[in-house]
Amino acid sequence: MVRPRPCLGRPFENILQKHLKYERLFASGQPFSDNQSMSTKTAIATTKAPAAIGPYTQAVRVGNFLYTSGQIPLDPASGQIVSGGIAEQTTQVLENLKAVLESAGTSLAGVIKTTVFLKDMNDFAAMNAIYGKYLAPEGTVAPARSTVEVARLPKDSLVEIEVIAAL
Repeated sequence: MVRPRPCLGRPFENILQKHLKYERLFASGQPFSDNQSMSTKTAIATTKAPAAIGPYTQAVRVGNFLYTSGQIPLDPASGQIVSGGIAEQTTQVLENLKAVLESAGTSLAGVIKTTVFLKDMNDFAAMNAIYGKYLAPEGTVAPARSTVEVARLPKDSLVEIEVIAAL
């Protein structure tokens, strides 16, 4: 016989939620404190990726997650779009993201979600071949992904990618 669960009341539910939060944090192996807040934002920046041009940062850390801004195929040294087609541009975008992720203490292996913006969906196969080498090598779990075609990207690039990673 299944007994109905008694209503434990709001105070107990709050305590239970806090306990479950600490269990998850402890299991993750990440350092934490009682005053750790999921709403605290920390800017992440590196000179190994193109500097933010405008009122945004290369990435923001919130709790145990990293949210990157979209990266386009800018060479960090020259500030110019790399020459070549979609393969070369996708490679540069992923190298830029790799640098941002590493500056935050994670890597491409920590990426759990990506959003890919393509100027032309006909470039999908070529972009996907490079993307797979970086984000879905043999034996790994590929991140979730959305891919959309857009009318135009900054500096007329062919691709832009943003990611969410676990820290």
